[in-house]
Amino acid sequence: MATLAAQLERPGPPAAQQQGLALTYYRLMLVMFLFVGVTFVIVARLTQLQLFTDRAGSALSVNPLLPPRGDIVDRNGLPLARTFDGWTIAVRPGRVIGDKSELARKLAELMPQRSAAQYFAMLRDRHRPFIYLARGAVPETVQAVNALGEPGIAFDREPQRLYPQTALAGHVLGWVDRDGRGASGMEQVLEARLSDPARRGEPVALSIDSRVQAVIEAEIANAVTGQNAEGGTGIVLDVRTGEVVAMASAPTFNPNSVSRDGNAVAYNRATYGRYELGSVFKPITIAAAMEARVVTSLHQRWDASSPVAVGRFRINDDHPLGRQISVAELMVHSSNIATARVADQMGAARMQAAFRALGFDRRPAIELPDARTPSWPADWGRATVLTSGFGHGVAITPLHLASAYAALVNGGILRPATLLKVEPGRAVPGRRVYSAETSYRIRQLLRLVVLQGTGRRGEAPGFRVGGKTGTAEKAGRGGYSNRVNVSTFAAAFPMDEPRYVVLVMMDAPQPTEANSFVTTAAYTSAPIVSRVISRIGPLLGVIPSDSRDIDTAELMPPPAATSEH
Repeated sequence: MATLAAQLERPGPPAAQQQGLALTYYRLMLVMFLFVGVTFVIVARLTQLQLFTDRAGSALSVNPLLPPRGDIVDRNGLPLARTFDGWTIAVRPGRVIGDKSELARKLAELMPQRSAAQYFAMLRDRHRPFIYLARGAVPETVQAVNALGEPGIAFDREPQRLYPQTALAGHVLGWVDRDGRGASGMEQVLEARLSDPARRGEPVALSIDSRVQAVIEAEIANAVTGQNAEGGTGIVLDVRTGEVVAMASAPTFNPNSVSRDGNAVAYNRATYGRYELGSVFKPITIAAAMEARVVTSLHQRWDASSPVAVGRFRINDDHPLGRQISVAELMVHSSNIATARVADQMGAARMQAAFRALGFDRRPAIELPDARTPSWPADWGRATVLTSGFGHGVAITPLHLASAYAALVNGGILRPATLLKVEPGRAVPGRRVYSAETSYRIRQLLRLVVLQGTGRRGEAPGFRVGGKTGTAEKAGRGGYSNRVNVSTFAAAFPMDEPRYVVLVMMDAPQPTEANSFVTTAAYTSAPIVSRVISRIGPLLGVIPSDSRDIDTAELMPPPAATSEH
């Protein structure tokens, strides 16, 4: 009791002390309320950004309806074009909260394809609610831009087209536009099939063999550089099916960066280039004359003793023989005079019919949209008839010529060229343009040209090459230039059982060490064909042999000096 009484008698805390405690409690409560308030504001802002800043779906306007695009592969299944999920980086200018000038500077450092001034203008653009900063961005760039912490920047995934082999077969493949639709080449041709959701898992196989394509692209590119040419083209064509095994045009481009390469390199000389190709027409003229019975024997004699007069002009040979020559000698020596006399005997109607039968009056038979119609003469007077016999006056694409040579050597059947793989036994039947006998005789002549004539530099040991050179003055706005050539070697192998046509054309080669300072086809194009065949023959299953060949012994006397034309 005493203790309790003592406690009751103890005085309480002074009033000042009570006021201090109350003030402390008040301050603690104020700090707590401020902390809760700030936390609430932050959470509310984050919620707003999550709900109303559509970072995941902001790029749905890219392509909401287009399904993933199907793959394109070569004939052996190697991927040539694939679709994968890429990144886009965009900005909503009205939602940028940071310093726009500083943000533009940082964006320019991370994505230098635009300047800071350009990014700044995009960030200040109040007229557009959504602007792309980058499409097809790599993950590292996305991570770096995201680290800037700007809520006005949005990221998303969208389908991106990738060409794994980079520039390989660029002119064949073409490219897709920013919306993922085919804009050129087989991408454009196959648009419906590649974008069909029902066939998404079915890659489209082209006729291209990537191994062969790589060889011919490398050889053409090296030749264009070494000969200072404007360009060049090369074609490998299966004579049995019409399949284009390789098609190269230089300069080339990379479909992954076509916007940076520009449109000039997208020009495909194989299907869109139109040229007067010169003496490579001579086998075509002779074959047509055989079919018309104007030429009845390879030993038939034609006058090459003097030039052929056409008005005030004269048709001459580079190395005149000054005598009567056989059809075999005509081919080996590449005589313009004798060929003109054959064409003269054919006449306008039959020469036109022969060229029309090969499609020389219409665009080449190929799926590519950039295929050009030949330049067909409006006037088929005598001058046109004579000069067309050796490749002047009618301008065609190299693909026209390759298809014609396939018909010359495959037994006489013209088939449309195709860039789609043909399954065994499913080749287009084609139509007969030459008899089997004519085809066999032309094969003999083409082999003889390589053995003894102007095509000797096109020989590839063991592969039994046959072919014909053609050198033509290049036509321009001011007429023909005697200093600029279009030089072509059209060949096939093996001539005892033809499998492939190989054609190389050099556009305006210059005299250089690479061509021994001579710009005719014998020095510019034929050696390229030789190297190509030596490299691709084994890849295509053609076994070299020194014991097999087509018989040419009956055609010619012992070898004599020949012109390199």
